[in-house]
Amino acid sequence: MTDKVKVLFVCVHNAARSRMAEALLRKLGGARFEVASAGFEPTEVSPLVVEALAQVGLSLPSTGPQPSVFERYRAGHHFHYVIAVCDEESGERCPLFPGATQRLQWSFPDPSTFTGTHAERLSRVVEVRSAIEARIKAWLHSLSDPPAKTRT
Repeated sequence: MTDKVKVLFVCVHNAARSRMAEALLRKLGGARFEVASAGFEPTEVSPLVVEALAQVGLSLPSTGPQPSVFERYRAGHHFHYVIAVCDEESGERCPLFPGATQRLQWSFPDPSTFTGTHAERLSRVVEVRSAIEARIKAWLHSLSDPPAKTRT
C-alpha cells in the first residue's frame, strides 16, 4: 500500500482560505491525500465559507477552531507539503511549519477583509474558492513524482 501524501494548508486564522483548500483537496485529490489545515491564531470558520463550499456540495467536518500550527508541530505531525494560502499583505504573519519536505506559497485575498452586502461578500468568497480550486487542480496536474517519505 502506498503512503498517503500528507498536506497541511496554513493561514493566519484558519477561518477561510486554508479551510476551503482543505475541503477542495479532499474532493479533488481523493484517498491519495491526507489533508489538514491550521493557523497561527485559529478562529471559527467564516459562515460565508460554509455557504461557498455548500454551493459546490462540500462541507467541513467542524466549523470550530482547529489546532494551531504550533499544536500540530508539538503533537509530532509531519507533512510532505505545507502550503501557505495567506495573501501577500499577511504573508509575513503566515505561519511556517518546521520539518516540511516542501513549502509552497499561494497568495489569495483574505475574505475577512471583504466589505459590502452579504451577497457581495459571498460572491467574492466564491471567487477565492474558485481560484483555490484552479490552483489545486494545476498543482495536482504538476505532481509527477511522489514526495519523499516523511515521518509519521
